[in-house]
Amino acid sequence: MAAIRGKNTKPEMIVRKGLWRKGFRFRLNHKRLPGHPDLVLKKYRTCIFINGCFWHGHLVDSSTMESSACCKIPNTNHEFWVAKISRNQQRDIEEQRKLAEMGWHCITVWECELKPSKREDTLKSLAYTLNKIWLEDHATIGKPYPDMEEEGGMLKAAEE
Repeated sequence: MAAIRGKNTKPEMIVRKGLWRKGFRFRLNHKRLPGHPDLVLKKYRTCIFINGCFWHGHLVDSSTMESSACCKIPNTNHEFWVAKISRNQQRDIEEQRKLAEMGWHCITVWECELKPSKREDTLKSLAYTLNKIWLEDHATIGKPYPDMEEEGGMLKAAEE
């Protein structure tokens, strides 16, 4: 397992290049955030995790640990792999909970969603989600400006 890369994997490079082409700027593997997210978009207060289907147990029922077409658990040393994938899933949940408590949005992109047939739809969906997050965080519709005061039923600029 020492030969398994954790950074600059093919799925990660696909997402990075796709987001960069769409104008999103990000930092890689932020050390100070829980879980060291693969991509951190500070402007959007969003962390993106790009998970391998096998290592993070995509579509595996955590109670029965049954395999899916996306993630096949090996029959050799089956108990070890079930325990390992289960620990990875629990760690992912805990890290995302910590990030949410800190005010960060978390997005998980799965390796199987980046296959050539689904890739463009996944990247469009990711861009849409990031733009929606930014708009919701910066919406001012229906909110008075913070430096405005109400006087006689009308808003006026605060005088200093």
